[in-house]
Amino acid sequence: MEPTPEQSPHHAYPDHWEADVVLRDGGTARIRPITTDDAERLVSFYEQVSDESKYYRFFAPYPRLSDRDVHRFTHHDYVDRVGLAVTIGGEFIGTVRYDRINDQGRPASAPADEAEVAFLVQDAHQGRGVASALLEHIAAVARERGIRRFAAEVLPANNKMIKVFRDGGYTQRRSFEDGSVHLTLDLEPTEKSLAVQRGREQRAEARSVQRLLAPGSVAVIGTGRTPGGVGRTVLRNLLASGYTGRTYAVNRAFDEGMPTLDGVPAHRSLGEIDEQVDLAVIAVPAHRVPEAVADCGEHGVQGLVVLSAGYAERGADGRELQRELVRQARSYGMRIIGPNAFGVINTAESVRLNASLAPESPARGRIGLFTQSGAIGIALLSGLHRRGAGLSSFISAGNRADVSGNDFLQYSFEDPDTDVALLYLESLGNPRKFTRLARRTAAVKPVVVVKGARHSGSTPPGHAVPVSRIPDATVSALMRQAGVIRVDTVTEMVDAGLLLAGQPLPAGPRVAILGNSESLGLLTYDACLAEGLRPRPPIDLTTAASPQDFRGALAEALADGTCDSVIVTAIPWVGENGEAETGDGHVLAAALHKAVAGPVSYTHL
Repeated sequence: MEPTPEQSPHHAYPDHWEADVVLRDGGTARIRPITTDDAERLVSFYEQVSDESKYYRFFAPYPRLSDRDVHRFTHHDYVDRVGLAVTIGGEFIGTVRYDRINDQGRPASAPADEAEVAFLVQDAHQGRGVASALLEHIAAVARERGIRRFAAEVLPANNKMIKVFRDGGYTQRRSFEDGSVHLTLDLEPTEKSLAVQRGREQRAEARSVQRLLAPGSVAVIGTGRTPGGVGRTVLRNLLASGYTGRTYAVNRAFDEGMPTLDGVPAHRSLGEIDEQVDLAVIAVPAHRVPEAVADCGEHGVQGLVVLSAGYAERGADGRELQRELVRQARSYGMRIIGPNAFGVINTAESVRLNASLAPESPARGRIGLFTQSGAIGIALLSGLHRRGAGLSSFISAGNRADVSGNDFLQYSFEDPDTDVALLYLESLGNPRKFTRLARRTAAVKPVVVVKGARHSGSTPPGHAVPVSRIPDATVSALMRQAGVIRVDTVTEMVDAGLLLAGQPLPAGPRVAILGNSESLGLLTYDACLAEGLRPRPPIDLTTAASPQDFRGALAEALADGTCDSVIVTAIPWVGENGEAETGDGHVLAAALHKAVAGPVSYTHL
């Protein structure tokens, strides 16, 4: 979107100011500079604003914008005069502008470092955090242009706008002059303003994932008319999981008048559905996805799970298709899991959602699982199922064009149903943000990561987002500093997840080791030292030890105030009658369970 000759020839359109933002309710919007091409959008936007909001903006009845106003509000030099708009579906839902002023409050140019700022948000979108997002972005723009302070005149009754300024976290001064509140904000970031921004980011991104995992209704677009196929499989899994919301089957190839499919309403398009659809699972060929996304956007769908393949994993042409898919979805305020995704699962009793290709819904549990690879997702789900473990939630992001591991960390941080977060990551799109989010999440619940694609400079196929090209040793150091538990295989991830979900955290690094193999005890001792723990000398119960001997030794170790956790190792042993005794892992585990009163790890070979 280039500026016209009417705009200052010295300042090109600043496309680096364009940004997609997640709003307070989890929806998305786009912030961009206003240009001369936006006159009609501005007029339409203003017509939809209430008279009260117009009065708060202009301090007088102002039913319509004059031609002069429209020209002034759409012509900027991007230095002394800047306007930003928040758009959804290409239409304005909020605007902000600043005009540089001098000490007398008159229009000025640099080196004057103060600007007057004013906001206007459509009433239907107030309360979504639009003005707060605009304040963050216009403040960043102003600092870039050498402006250090904002001045604003606000009517005393305009409590919403006063709160936006007050809650921004910037140092401010306030006075009452001529019937209005005069506010001055210093734009230098403070610890409080950064905390406000990150808090808003955390709540918005967590909410956006929560909307995807707990929809009130789901439409499967591309449901086949005959059994089999991706769409029909997802529909079957939704029904089998006992999903508590409304379910719809959508396929433009359905016969007209076809009432149901597998017992759920069948429709040729979303437009035929009378009720709100929150989540759409798209399972159509890639060339038909844009049509399906447009149908979703025009009918108010909140989020998409795109199972369709044929995107960045296919090369340059596919990467461009993927970028356009994200642009299209975000223009309607929708977030995407995928494309090339395996699906999502939420085992909460109030939801029971299995919108995935997983044939069995996992049991309810306290583990949240995120994976980029569908194949790894299958392996992890299978491993957890074999071990009798449950999940709280599962996301397979596929090509990770939008929703990422960072979003999952934001969600896991405040999800009361998740005690442990497991992530299989093929790349780190934003290592700095990942480290910040992981550190905060790991402070309240364990975070376990398997990092795939470990060779420096490698790029996993299908990823159109920037990926880290930092050495693997640096990645490990970042994770260690953030308190993340990094493991090397999915088997280790399952083991760690089960241990962390089922055991209390140790109070310290002191470890007692006991078992019936001296060699295993020494190996365990060395492993503890390598991890910075403080192990006690191993206790060898000898191969003659019975389950009762193990139980007694464990109870004694747990009662000893000099250790914080216990590691029990056992090898098979066959008694004189030739039958397994200690070698029966289930018998030994049952005996140990009776003595457990603290953090215990049990390994049976």
